[in-house]
Amino acid sequence: MMALREVIHRNALLLVKSNSYLNPCGYLAASAPFMLQDYKTHVRFGSTKHWLPKWKPFRRLKVIKVDLPNFNEAETSKDMTPDEVRAKMKERGMSPPRPWMERPFEISSTSDLFEPYIPPEGDGKASYISKEGAKQTAEIVSKKSKTWLAFRKIRNFDEDFESKLFAEEAQKIYLDVHKAVSEKDKHRIRELVTEKAYPEVTLNMRCKTIRWKFLDTIEQPKVVHARCTDVIQKENVFAQITCRFFTKQSLAIYDRFGRLAHGSEVIAKDVLEYVVFEKHLANQYGIWRIHGKIIPEWAPTNFETSYRTFRAMN
Repeated sequence: MMALREVIHRNALLLVKSNSYLNPCGYLAASAPFMLQDYKTHVRFGSTKHWLPKWKPFRRLKVIKVDLPNFNEAETSKDMTPDEVRAKMKERGMSPPRPWMERPFEISSTSDLFEPYIPPEGDGKASYISKEGAKQTAEIVSKKSKTWLAFRKIRNFDEDFESKLFAEEAQKIYLDVHKAVSEKDKHRIRELVTEKAYPEVTLNMRCKTIRWKFLDTIEQPKVVHARCTDVIQKENVFAQITCRFFTKQSLAIYDRFGRLAHGSEVIAKDVLEYVVFEKHLANQYGIWRIHGKIIPEWAPTNFETSYRTFRAMN
């Protein structure tokens, strides 16, 4: 019996953490089912290794060590010297920052108006018979020499160019831009205006309802100014032509609540504008587009301001 007790203690791992097969005195019960089993098939070892070692590299790849960022680095880096900052960036494999001084450059259009036209004071009001009207006509004729030279340079690239025909084409572009703005067709606006004029045309267009109508032409459109200039190279020529439009229009702007903010759909007004058109002559696929607008210093600035919504105080 003592020998049997030693066997039981030697094979304690075979028991399923239960003493149900032992009586209170520690002896083996007579009906123990494991006495008929083979002990060799139930032997356990203390090692935790997997029985198939080929999966060991894959188990190692399941765990990824991540370097957590230091969220207080901005505060601690304030007291670091330039050499310490450089060493820190070198440790991380980062290049030192460079003082970039470059500016974006658009090659299909210029960034400004060169030699802008100065409208004579009182234009659109003085009659040709009056003294002021005759004076304006004389000034325009005296400044036509540079414009004619610009026309000659434009004809070197476009043989079919005529100032009278261009004025009609310019008015069509002018009306198409206003129509696209009222319909908020940004794709069409990009085709009709240059990159410089696009943000100016679409300014404050968001959350607005625009009602615009072209009613009549008071005076025929005409070309009053033309200039050509070269950029970087002499062959890279840009042309700018200023056209004068004197038309009758109606404009009404509603805010996002549907309230009238500016103008009226019923009242028509006379509009005198000087619009600058630009074309990249060196580009065989270049087209005339609106580049800007000239606002004279003597033009009225007392525009109607829109009413704003205020919170009613109790």
